[in-house]
Amino acid sequence: MRLYDCRKTSERDTGLKAAVSAVRAGDLVVLPTDTVYGLGADAFKSWSVEALLRTKNRGRDMAPPVLVGSRKMLDGLTISVPDMVQDLVAAFWPGPLTVVMDYSPTLQWDLGDTDGTVAVRMPLHPVAIELLNETGPMAVSSANKTGRPPAATAADAKEQLGYAVSVYLEAGPSPDTAPSTIVDCTGDVPVVLREGALSLERLRHVIPATVGARDEV
Repeated sequence: MRLYDCRKTSERDTGLKAAVSAVRAGDLVVLPTDTVYGLGADAFKSWSVEALLRTKNRGRDMAPPVLVGSRKMLDGLTISVPDMVQDLVAAFWPGPLTVVMDYSPTLQWDLGDTDGTVAVRMPLHPVAIELLNETGPMAVSSANKTGRPPAATAADAKEQLGYAVSVYLEAGPSPDTAPSTIVDCTGDVPVVLREGALSLERLRHVIPATVGARDEV
């Protein structure tokens, strides 16, 4: 286990290399995002995803979202990207928008009990994007034990998660501890499942028919 301060150029490069190696080996890493810090694992290594859930004290019924480093990666996760998803990610990626969509049945992964869907986000953070572009899609959940406050720094995450994580990437306090807004795009219109850093009003500027979390579906 080691914490790297990515605010220092020398440690950033070394830390990113260590994190890439850890992810490829199936180990867990903590990374900064534009919301809270995330606990990450290779999305295509089932044992690594299981370790992530176990570390957070979660079951398979609480499958983690997947983070990607580019919009192009989204194309590899589904047979076709729905128009509403294309419009939303064009407007809000990278950023605090998580889209839920059907994933391709050919994907060799096991994120938990997802009923064929996956929640995907591209974070607006240079360290996260650089890491994700090296590792490919990662299963990432907030870097905290379930029921405890989300970590605003890698040091905070280390206090909660300790030796369960191989590499911690520190980039200073999170700029915004509000969670991402989650939008279900598996139906005919977008439905907000959780309103977070991205407001319903802003979503409706892109797709007026978007249904709010408190609206009747």
